[in-house]
Amino acid sequence: MVVQLNGKKVELTAEISTLRELLASYQLQEKIVVVEQNGDIIDRSQYETTPIADGDRIEIVHFVGGG
Repeated sequence: MVVQLNGKKVELTAEISTLRELLASYQLQEKIVVVEQNGDIIDRSQYETTPIADGDRIEIVHFVGGG
């Protein structure tokens, strides 16, 4: 399946079917992130059950601390 991830077309493996699995594949599952799917911000509690479909537009924003 091909999705648009942060503005770039990315082909996902068959093992990635939910937002939680997508975040895990980028090692972001434990970080504070905001995920937008097709223009809607998805609540963190729904990552595990929110499916990804071919052609979805997904934006992932994670926060980096610093000083």
